[in-house]
Amino acid sequence: MERYADIVLPLAQPVYTFSVPEELGEVAPGRAVAVQFGARKFYTGIVWRVHERRPDFKRIKPLQRLLYDRPLLTAEQMALWEWVASYYMCSLGEVMRAALPSLMKPSADSFEGFADEEFRPRTETYFTLAPGLYDPDRLHEVFEKLQRRAPKQYEALLELASAGPDGGLPPGEVPRRLLQADRTVLHALERKGFMAAAEHERTVERGAALFRLPVLSDHQRQALETLRGQFAGGKSAALLHGVTSSGKTELYIHLIAEVLAQGGDVLLLVPEIALTAQLIERMERIFGSRVTPYHSRLTDRQRSETYFRLNRSQGGEFVVGVRSSIFLPMRRLQLVIVDEEHDASYKQSDPAPRYHARDCAVVMARIFGGRTLLGSATPSLETWVNAEGGKYGRAALAERYGDARMPEIIVSDTLRAARRGERHAHFNKLLLDKLGETLARGEQAMLFQNRRGFSPYVECTECGWTARCPDCNVTLTYHKAGGRLVCHYCGHAEPVPAKCPSCKITDVVPMGFGTEKIEEEIARIFPEARVARLDRDTVTSERAFNAIVAGFARRETDILVGTQMITKGFDFEGVALVGILNADNMLNNPDFRAGERAFQLMMQVAGRAGRRAQGGEVVIQTSEPGNPVVRQVVAGDFEAMARTQLADRQAFFYPPYARLISLLLRHRDPQLLHAAAAELAARLRRRFGRRLLGPLVPPVDRIRGEYLAGLLLKIESGASSSRARELLAAELQDFAQTPRFKSVAVVVNVDPQ
Repeated sequence: MERYADIVLPLAQPVYTFSVPEELGEVAPGRAVAVQFGARKFYTGIVWRVHERRPDFKRIKPLQRLLYDRPLLTAEQMALWEWVASYYMCSLGEVMRAALPSLMKPSADSFEGFADEEFRPRTETYFTLAPGLYDPDRLHEVFEKLQRRAPKQYEALLELASAGPDGGLPPGEVPRRLLQADRTVLHALERKGFMAAAEHERTVERGAALFRLPVLSDHQRQALETLRGQFAGGKSAALLHGVTSSGKTELYIHLIAEVLAQGGDVLLLVPEIALTAQLIERMERIFGSRVTPYHSRLTDRQRSETYFRLNRSQGGEFVVGVRSSIFLPMRRLQLVIVDEEHDASYKQSDPAPRYHARDCAVVMARIFGGRTLLGSATPSLETWVNAEGGKYGRAALAERYGDARMPEIIVSDTLRAARRGERHAHFNKLLLDKLGETLARGEQAMLFQNRRGFSPYVECTECGWTARCPDCNVTLTYHKAGGRLVCHYCGHAEPVPAKCPSCKITDVVPMGFGTEKIEEEIARIFPEARVARLDRDTVTSERAFNAIVAGFARRETDILVGTQMITKGFDFEGVALVGILNADNMLNNPDFRAGERAFQLMMQVAGRAGRRAQGGEVVIQTSEPGNPVVRQVVAGDFEAMARTQLADRQAFFYPPYARLISLLLRHRDPQLLHAAAAELAARLRRRFGRRLLGPLVPPVDRIRGEYLAGLLLKIESGASSSRARELLAAELQDFAQTPRFKSVAVVVNVDPQ
């Protein structure tokens, strides 16, 4: 009976069927295979299903060969891939492209080239005692002989014999890198038959399961018991709502230790690489070699070797990683922790799959029969509603850990300061006075400006000309350090013009301010202060990031200026003052999440101040001191913010009271694009009626030379979102076959952020 296999390829394509040659061996779901696709191209594919139903087409290509000695995917991983593809409306191939490290899915134009590109894990030499030396008397006799005649060989053999779990026999295999002896000594012992060498895949030594856990306060113990009870009572997910510096990480550590002691796997997700290094260092102090990092700053080989090793693990793994870590093969996954679960970095924007790692983590843990813990001082409103409604469990930490006190938050009115002549550059007198007092006491300060560069744009004061990107409909940001104007959408850069290109009369002038300008001005106002900047322009590598953060932690820097990067979970005990320089640009975004995001950002950055007994101060500069969100930040009242924002969202039919699906159409011809958007809107409106909004012109309506148009679909929470996605997929498929609009790209984004 002929067999066939449905194969997923790392392409935005449907599943393709290949024949299974009899001599190929065990072809099972989850196995990686080499296949020929098209005339000459060879790809890595994943077997999704094996069956006996012959496809309709005439010529069926055979599978070329199996890759690796076991399946790359477990049944649970395959279920997660299917859910991601279905929910986020993409192909399994696009999920594969995101899920597997690049070296594990080679492709080439020839079979020989494919074989050259195929991933092979690094091997290492392992040494064992010769079988006859497991007899203590015989081993003692050899020791005496070597001690007299070859002392270096004696030391090497003693080291190998002492490398067992109890410092004695039987030692098992020991990797070469853990032995002190040089190569010639080891080879001499091997020739004499006292030890044997073998080449194996490199392993990672795991430390003992005795972890030195942090001592918990009464409030932390109570929250931990609450979480344990809710998990034991059947809740698959829970929210840990703790104010900044309340010690959420200590609770994570206790839960992680419990799972590892039982041989289970743990995944700890963090929103950005910036947080990963600091958290890994802290976790390694507790869990040692158990900690496995996974993020984009690792090399392709490091990521592939991590995937390969986890695929062979039997449990007891602890991974700390960013959003892509949800696709790692953890066979005994019992706990997923999503730290700072509100963070928008968990949402993948481009390319597909445009998944949200927090939501995927909840689904993944449920598939594996594990639990998900969502931690935040400022939870997303979707998570908050799930916890309030009883879908998720919940535990609270309302007090800071130890003697630390919450900071005092002061609002400084920028309009009033300007009228009184109390505004210097971009700083109100109140903030400058507080900065001076802080520096005089020998303490540190952080200044938050949510815009990088020197100035958002340059302008001619004579004719009003502004520099714009030739490929995107945005102004160019002025970066003084390089003397360049840069587009933050496509990367286009050009020098600052000597004269206005339009009127040729005056120089262009920087307008507004970013972190680079703040750094320059604060250094001029406080020339004795040591100032550093933390943003995407200064963090050119992990080493640069670590150097800036470590210098501030060692108090080699007095004032740290930064963007959102400085809000991410840092714990600097010397910070007594935090300044938020322009709250208005967060409050006035044309986005239904603007109020929630502004509250979260301001509360998170305020949480960097006074993380010890002496407390601290936060100064918020704004022209709207009476704004409800600002008042809620001053009061630290998350629940008031949640009630206000949720009432607005319910009235205007936004999440969590509806699910959103955005459609972005792209094309270089604006007339064709607008015709396509109108046609697609008409088709969808026949299906969905008033649930469809648009066509809409986005604030930035041209990027990289392509014009953009948008549609927004709102599905009420009581309706079936899966049925809505089915209907939408069918309409999009028909639209894609329309000859006139075949060249128009349509990007689907489920749950846009």
